[in-house]
Amino acid sequence: MKKKTAGKVYLTGAGPGDPGLLTLRARALLESADVVIHDWLVSEGVLRYAAQALKIDMGKHPLKRGRKRGALQDAINRELVRQARAGKKVVRLKGGDPLVFGRGSEEALYLKKNGIPFEFVPGVSAGYAVPEYAGIPVTDRKFASQVTFVTGHEDPIKTESSVDWKKLAALKGTIVSFMGVRSLERITRLLAVCGRDEKTPVSVIEWGTLPHQRVVEGTLATIAREAERKKIGSPALVVIGDVNRMRRELMWFEKKPLAGKKVLVTRAREQASRLRVLLEEQGAAVAEFPAIRILPPAGWKTFDQEIPRLGSYDWIVFTSVNGVQSVFERLSFKKRDARVFAGAKIAVIGEATGRALEEHGLKPDMMPPAYHSKSLFEKFKKQETLRGKKILLLRTDIAPELLSQSLKKEQAQVREITVYRTRPDLAAAKKLREWLKSNTPDFVTFTSGSTVRYFFEALGKEKLKAGIRLLSIGPMTTEVLRSYGVRPYREARTHTLEGLVESLLA
Repeated sequence: MKKKTAGKVYLTGAGPGDPGLLTLRARALLESADVVIHDWLVSEGVLRYAAQALKIDMGKHPLKRGRKRGALQDAINRELVRQARAGKKVVRLKGGDPLVFGRGSEEALYLKKNGIPFEFVPGVSAGYAVPEYAGIPVTDRKFASQVTFVTGHEDPIKTESSVDWKKLAALKGTIVSFMGVRSLERITRLLAVCGRDEKTPVSVIEWGTLPHQRVVEGTLATIAREAERKKIGSPALVVIGDVNRMRRELMWFEKKPLAGKKVLVTRAREQASRLRVLLEEQGAAVAEFPAIRILPPAGWKTFDQEIPRLGSYDWIVFTSVNGVQSVFERLSFKKRDARVFAGAKIAVIGEATGRALEEHGLKPDMMPPAYHSKSLFEKFKKQETLRGKKILLLRTDIAPELLSQSLKKEQAQVREITVYRTRPDLAAAKKLREWLKSNTPDFVTFTSGSTVRYFFEALGKEKLKAGIRLLSIGPMTTEVLRSYGVRPYREARTHTLEGLVESLLA
């Protein structure tokens, strides 16, 4: 019997939290991993890259009431070995950098002892990245020419501290303390007793680089009380030194237009990431609860029979990106390509649909100025006589009948084929109801009538809390919102994701 080949462990830094700070190497490993064993600090946005992997949370969570205690280090070590011996490609994902207060060296030594190959994959360290997001340079020619990283949470079995606080207090540079919020009072008191000026500026940064980042400022004498008053908890980084004086001039993260705003996105899970990125770039904290799922049609027989005749139509209409993606996936499966459309003109609704079509080598012949069915019909009617024209609509199974009926009234020969189905995401609906019990978003975004319908179906008898504002991507979506007795706070002038975000910023 052939001996099974052992896997490999990649001790990988996830960076400080913002998925945009993940290295290209780390992202590639996550995308190809079989197993990801991660800390509790690793953000959901980073873990999203490991879509195909088994994800195991073995983080050492802070001991809070009702929170499950994290796995002990020896259990983590054993799990790494167990998964690697099963032939798996294992990513051990650690916040920041695996070797900066991360116990990565201990894990590597355990792997070596057990004959498991490993690699280190450096990550962006919170030691400098988190202060930068708070507008604090850890070094500056005017204020500090050196920086010292120190842990505020040493090994509990040590009989004495390995940090020489007296020498540390005498240094004129910046001190950055990791995991120091629970020891903040002790750290600041020791530094003051050892000679550091009590008026030295100090900042504590909670959840640095993430949309819910908070910064509390004070001095050695006041910061512990300020942090307690503001209920600052882990994870938090402490920055001690005169470089904090530059924050007032250099702070930028909190100045983003949507900083501090919570936005609920209701798009299908496979579509939501682009809208999430656009919102997060503006500083929003985004929660994704997809109201809908995109599925293949119940069967492809009707479309497959039509493939040889696609070029005989006068017009073929794609109403969404989903339709384009579904059709070309099917064509690829049937070993066909864009040449099947030769002879027909193609109309699309929306720039995104047009871009999706162009990715397959086709340019749309018609795109209405407003991105909805009514506008497309008006453009059709204005451009040519519809009587006798053969028009094929490739769409979802729950598409509104407005376009089809309007074209038929003009005596066009209309054929409709379902190329994808839209269904409620029942699993997300349950999570949404639970989430809304303890969270109140500032805004909820709707990108189609189906997201509206399934969102309100998910709510059931629950009512939206007062103050939540609803955003609509366009008139058709607004019409469905009004059918539920609500008016959108804003409707996008340009009916695209970018237009939706612009309407929010306005």
